[in-house]
Amino acid sequence: MRLRRSLAVAVAVAVTTPVALFTAAPALAAGAPAAQTQNQPTYAELKKAAADAQKAYEKALAAKEQGQEKVKATLEALDSDTHPLKAATITADKAAGEAAAAETAAEKAVRDAEAAVEAAQGETEKAEAEKALETAEADLAKAAEAKEKADAAAEAARTALDDARVAAVREYSVLKKALDDALAAKEAAEEALGTAEECVRETGLTSLAVGLPAEVVAGTTVDFTLRVTNGTERTLTVDPLAFVHVDGERGGEKSRLAVEWSNGSGWHALNGDEPEHIAHIDTMAPGERSDVKLRMTVAPDAASADAFALFAADASSAYRPCVLGPMKRYDFELLPADSDPGPVDDADPGQTGKDDDRRPATTGPGTTPQGGAAGQPVTTARTTPTTPTTRTAATGTGTYGTTAATGGALAQTGTSPALVPLGAASAVAVALGAGAVLAARRRMTADR
Repeated sequence: MRLRRSLAVAVAVAVTTPVALFTAAPALAAGAPAAQTQNQPTYAELKKAAADAQKAYEKALAAKEQGQEKVKATLEALDSDTHPLKAATITADKAAGEAAAAETAAEKAVRDAEAAVEAAQGETEKAEAEKALETAEADLAKAAEAKEKADAAAEAARTALDDARVAAVREYSVLKKALDDALAAKEAAEEALGTAEECVRETGLTSLAVGLPAEVVAGTTVDFTLRVTNGTERTLTVDPLAFVHVDGERGGEKSRLAVEWSNGSGWHALNGDEPEHIAHIDTMAPGERSDVKLRMTVAPDAASADAFALFAADASSAYRPCVLGPMKRYDFELLPADSDPGPVDDADPGQTGKDDDRRPATTGPGTTPQGGAAGQPVTTARTTPTTPTTRTAATGTGTYGTTAATGGALAQTGTSPALVPLGAASAVAVALGAGAVLAARRRMTADR
């Protein structure tokens, strides 16, 4: 009985002792391309799935916590002497104890009667002693039978009580399993969303300067074009990126260059201090290109200097909120006023420096284009080829949506956004406690 009670206490302790269980999703590999499938979920669908999984997890957590309180209350009630099952066990154990005592007394009576037979003198005394022995043996047989029935009744009462305990724990374990499943689903949804949110490089999204001269004379203005081409297989929302700067000039310092871009209805100045988005394009189909007009004016008193321009395109699609086209760098030279450079070639794209590929923090869906043109309509020269676009070295080999272009993803995510303390009882301990009760029951049955 002491062993059985100890096991029952172990079950209760396992359920009611709070154990903080922490889980973390595995780290996502940066740059791992996601294979395109026919039913690839959109980014909006992934966000909804993650939100739904979070809600389901919260419901499962609440249900498990309620279940923990319920099983705790049930076990406490079952351990109360006033509970019918516990009261029946107490009564049956008491009856079994009394039956055992009666059997012990009957066994002693038989031994005493046997001793009296041995000590009897004469036929009459011996006959009376033998008759008393027969009576004692009959009483012992009845006592043994009563004890067997009392033991069986006590075992049945204890089994019923243990079954009630195990049933309560089993009900809780179902809720715990549901929580584990909800957590796994939540982490999978978060991982899928995190993968979609990683910035990917796409060489097919190109930005080229057309008509930017390799030399510009102080006091003059030159017009050129930024040509953005969607050489991917996805329809994109595109924010062209521009930065024109004179070597050696510091941020906030009055620049020798004034650069403006046109959205078709007016001119808007670049700030000249950092790369910025211009001429937001809501929809750009595969193979489509868009031309953004720019003009650059050099201060009349500008001395000889080296300058450069950086162009790229940041984009998003229904499947990826962050798609980055390659950065192109164009180096050109400022010449003093009244210089005669003669025929001037266009600046050629060169090798970008290690600090060139800087992107504004507004990259992604729902961002506001920088450069003072937020909310203004874009009217740019746009050409849509009637034949499929031929990929060249300029567009690269990356196919957006099938494999990421060379360069992989920029961002790397770590663990799941939150390490969630479950604040729950240990399911392992519960299972061990319940299993121990059943094992003890089988052992006691085998011993009998």
